[in-house]
Amino acid sequence: MKIIHKRIYITLIFILLLISGLGARLVQLQLVSTESFTDKKINLIEGSVKQRTQEMVVDDGRGKFEDKNGQSLTSITHNRLVLFPFLEKMKWPVQQVSEIVGMQPKELTNRLANAKTPVVITKELSHAQVEKINALKVPGVFGIPLKDERPVPLAEHLIGLEAQSKQIIEEKYSDKLKNGAIKSTTPVGISGMQRAFDEFLLPEQESKLLYHVDRLGGPMFGIDVKYTGTANPYYPVSVRTTLDLSAQELVENTLNHYKLKDGGAVLIDIKNNKVIAMASRPSINKKDPFKKQNGSDSVENRLLTPQTPGSIFKTVTAAAALEQNKIQPSLTYNCDKSIYGNNVEEDHQKGQLTFEESFAQSCNATFAQLAKEMIISNPNILEQYADKLGLIQPVGWTGDVFHFEHFKQFLGEKSGRVWTNTREKKVPNAVAQTAIGQLDVKVTPLAVANMMATIARGGEKKQVKAVDALEYKNNTSLYTFKEHELKGDTINKATAASMQQLLKGVVQSEKGTGRRFQTLPYEVAGKSGTAEINVKDDIVNKWFAGYFPADDPKYAMVVVDLNTKSAISPTNSVFYDIVKGMYDLNTR
Repeated sequence: MKIIHKRIYITLIFILLLISGLGARLVQLQLVSTESFTDKKINLIEGSVKQRTQEMVVDDGRGKFEDKNGQSLTSITHNRLVLFPFLEKMKWPVQQVSEIVGMQPKELTNRLANAKTPVVITKELSHAQVEKINALKVPGVFGIPLKDERPVPLAEHLIGLEAQSKQIIEEKYSDKLKNGAIKSTTPVGISGMQRAFDEFLLPEQESKLLYHVDRLGGPMFGIDVKYTGTANPYYPVSVRTTLDLSAQELVENTLNHYKLKDGGAVLIDIKNNKVIAMASRPSINKKDPFKKQNGSDSVENRLLTPQTPGSIFKTVTAAAALEQNKIQPSLTYNCDKSIYGNNVEEDHQKGQLTFEESFAQSCNATFAQLAKEMIISNPNILEQYADKLGLIQPVGWTGDVFHFEHFKQFLGEKSGRVWTNTREKKVPNAVAQTAIGQLDVKVTPLAVANMMATIARGGEKKQVKAVDALEYKNNTSLYTFKEHELKGDTINKATAASMQQLLKGVVQSEKGTGRRFQTLPYEVAGKSGTAEINVKDDIVNKWFAGYFPADDPKYAMVVVDLNTKSAISPTNSVFYDIVKGMYDLNTR
């Protein structure tokens, strides 16, 4: 009997110890370690709330990119009907809602069947419909504006991409990660201006619709659906770009219409040297943006990457010859000859041409001869004038912004070049090739557009801007990007005036390479270029660069089709249609 009593006592003691242990554990969970449980520092309060809370993110809180008029470049806002899952388990005025939105009641109830997260009805609603829905004050039924990504991305290479990157978060924002300002899953910029402006764009807080549920997923009545969002009047910040939404859409649609595969177009406002539109091809491979396409990442902006310019570079040779007084108006050049002195094919023979005629018809022999004459007295003549015209240095806006020294708006912009081997300056054939933009010459399309803008302004050099300002949420300014001059010497006004006449002649001349543009409502001045990339397979870079209207310059533009066949390139068609489109936009 004593043994039985002893066992009962032991069992009771064991039960008491077990209850005490459970009690202590509950105390630890509910009172002691509620915000830092285990060595993983788990916040039990947040976990409990999260377990009983379902949410719908309305806005991720990241800063936005807008065009010069404040219109979003990355998203379109639509009014949508949002239905929460718990409606399936309750009686709600589905008939009234369906009448307001113009849908059958069954369509709405079918969408709710077995839903675990809020359901967004994609039919767009008017402002009046949204007001009527919200006036019903039905828990779990909302008419709200939601942002959708644009179906056709705009300026995607310039704006760039955002993505989750634990590596970037840990490298750049370890302090923010430690203090909980951001998470390891917070999207960050990985290319373009998303990356350049990333520190200004990081989200302060998401905007959400929240509701609380019981253990079966039903609504906890008395706890309404709530909207949570940042109360900060300053954030998120918007990046006010210089782009014009209508012009950007025009450029994108034109490139798509002509199926330009590799290259792109850039349009600049000449007066203030701002990018109005910029579109690069091929489009970004969103699944694998750094996958190689035509030897480059799909995320690479072709307009910031040096390309072989061909006869576009004759603009440099011509400016040097004019400013060095090497031009005799009555002197003619034998344009039946190649740059090496051989006879060219009969269908490419042009006869004896003056300097002006040579520029208009793009005679190679003339500019090869001029360069060989000039380089004898000045071996650096070609790179000096390429620099005067802003072709071989980065031309994008650079400056100190707060604690960022040498902040660059065009992240990834590369420098151009004229020579890779200075010994080639003593080789006549190499000089001849360089004078017409072949051999080692490489320049970015953005720099070429800037060169045209510089000539149109009479020789005034400026950095190119793509962003005007950073703006707080309340529309006050955080930072304004002022105009910056482009460093270095420039051509004089007389040379610029002569170059303007030469560029007009390319279009106005009966045999000019740009004569197709004579029928445009805006008069065009410019220069064509065909750079040989692979002679055997007839692969070229096809260019047209210029400005318009010729007598009152407003826009400079470059269109380039890379690694294509000259006979099928749509370069001139793209240039033509964009100029015509800009006229239509400005006169409608």
